[in-house]
Amino acid sequence: MVGIIIFLILLLLVVFLLASNIRIVPQAEAFVIERLGAYQQTWSVGLHVKVPFIDRVSKKVILKEQVVDFAPQPVITKDNVTMRIDTVVFYQITDPKLYAYGVENPIMAIENLTATTLRNIIGDLELDQTLTSRETINTKMRATLDEATDPWGIKVNRVELKNIIPPAAIQDAMEKQMKAERERREAILIAEGEKKSRILRAEGQKESVILEAEGEKESAILRAEAKKEATIREAEGQAQAILKIQQANADGLRFMKEAKVDQSVIQLKSLEAFGKAADGKATKIIIPSEIQGIAGLVKSVTEIAGSDEKSE
Repeated sequence: MVGIIIFLILLLLVVFLLASNIRIVPQAEAFVIERLGAYQQTWSVGLHVKVPFIDRVSKKVILKEQVVDFAPQPVITKDNVTMRIDTVVFYQITDPKLYAYGVENPIMAIENLTATTLRNIIGDLELDQTLTSRETINTKMRATLDEATDPWGIKVNRVELKNIIPPAAIQDAMEKQMKAERERREAILIAEGEKKSRILRAEGQKESVILEAEGEKESAILRAEAKKEATIREAEGQAQAILKIQQANADGLRFMKEAKVDQSVIQLKSLEAFGKAADGKATKIIIPSEIQGIAGLVKSVTEIAGSDEKSE
């Protein structure tokens, strides 16, 4: 019975030792393993078993890209302006062994290296260049830091200047300059708006004058055409009236000829003609002494008309 208990105890000890020495490395991580205090190997993702009492996990390394935000650092520009700049560094561990044994405190080393590099770069630039050359500064810092951290198993992917804080007096001057620039742009926009407005009004007036002139022109043309049409119609009416009168005279003469009127009728018609003449506004009427002479005249006219019709 005692032997069985001892066996179970030993079995539990073996299971415990095996379980305590089994390690599962998760994704995007790596374990640095030491054996008897010396570097043994680097475990990647998966299931691993270490030797009890001999092997140990020296360091767990995260392989994902990481971000570290450093506090603002005082720097001096080429024109002796002191400002404060804080930076953001994006880095990634590429070699867990170098990262574990290359430097004691990698983050502090990167921070100090960043401050030194930033001072060197800003020292060669004036204030205006510093404020307008962020991309250039970022590129130079990334190249310098990446080269310096390579022996530590760290790759610097990019560096960003988060804030550039100039002195208060310079900030006030910059704000006044920006305000003046905004006012200048506003004045330019207002002037351009007024100019466009004047141009639009002038174009509108020009268009109105053109339309009015075209309207007057068309109206004059229509009036002239109407007057022309009226004149033509009046002339045609007068011509028709003259034709009617001539036709009536010809019909009257033809009628007298066909009726073969005698001398007494001609004399009577002559008297009627003189009567109509007397009814007019003339104040003096001369009557021939012989009505027969008038009748003879009418007879002659009748004969002439008759001869004309025969000739036709």
